[in-house]
Parts: sequence; structure tokens; C-alpha cells
Amino acid sequence: MAKKKPKVSDNTIAQNKKARFDYHIQDKFEAGVSLLGWEVKSLRQGKVQLVDSYVLLKNGEAFLLGTQISPLPSASTHFVTDPTRTRKLLLNKKELARLRAATEQKGYTCVCTALYWKGHLVKAQIGLAKGKQDHDKRSVEKQREWNRDKARIMKDHNK
Repeated sequence: MAKKKPKVSDNTIAQNKKARFDYHIQDKFEAGVSLLGWEVKSLRQGKVQLVDSYVLLKNGEAFLLGTQISPLPSASTHFVTDPTRTRKLLLNKKELARLRAATEQKGYTCVCTALYWKGHLVKAQIGLAKGKQDHDKRSVEKQREWNRDKARIMKDHNK
């Protein structure tokens, strides 16, 4: 009889792996996300994509754009469910000022790298990022392949 693996209680809802590949993440911030009820229910089911999400700073506020939260089929018909609506991020004034100053520099942008639960609240991990060049991406890929090969060699050697 096969043993079932115990379910790990991971608080991560979704990660943006493409952001880690396309950008050098310089600094990370934690922000609250202003959501509607049907969005929270969809997040509990894991129906979210962060692939093209980014943060827009406008009028002293931060907004999350490009995040797609798919509505559940059981969502109420009373609501107009827009999966890609703009969601407000909750940051304090010091963090907003720091992000604004950093993104005004050439080459810096602000991207959402992860969504996760903190208690009963949904938090977004925001990364202050600088874009990678193509040669940087290739070197990361080479390093990843070398680590895979090295692990395979060590496994064969230890037999």
C-alpha cells in the first residue's frame, strides 16, 4: 500500500517565475491587495495568473495591473466579474515614496513576484527590478544546466 504524502501548508498562492527570469530583483516589499469577495474565493481555488503583472504608481498610490483572477463558475450573477481589473495595493507612504524614486531612474520597474496568504489576508510581494540583457538570461540558463548536470554526476558517482 502506497503512503500518501502529507499536504504541506504552503501559504503561496501564485508566483511570477517569468519576472525572476526577465529581471534582476533588487528589493522586495510586502503589500496588501484590495480584493472583492469573488476574487478571494477564486484565489482560494488557485485560479490566478501573475505572468504579465506589474505595478503602476499613480497619484501617490500603487495599483496592480495585468493580474488575471478567473471567476469561479459558481460566482453570483449580480456581480460583473472582470478578471483583469486594476487592483489597489496597500503600502505606507515611505514605501510608496521609495518605489516612486526608484522607478523614476532609468531601467527600473516594479513587478509583482508572488501572491500569498498571511493569516486570512492576501499579500503581494512586490519587487523593485532592473531588466536583464539577453546575455544575462543565457548565462542563467547555462548555470542552471550545469547545476543539473553536476547533481546527476554526483548521483552517479555516489552509487
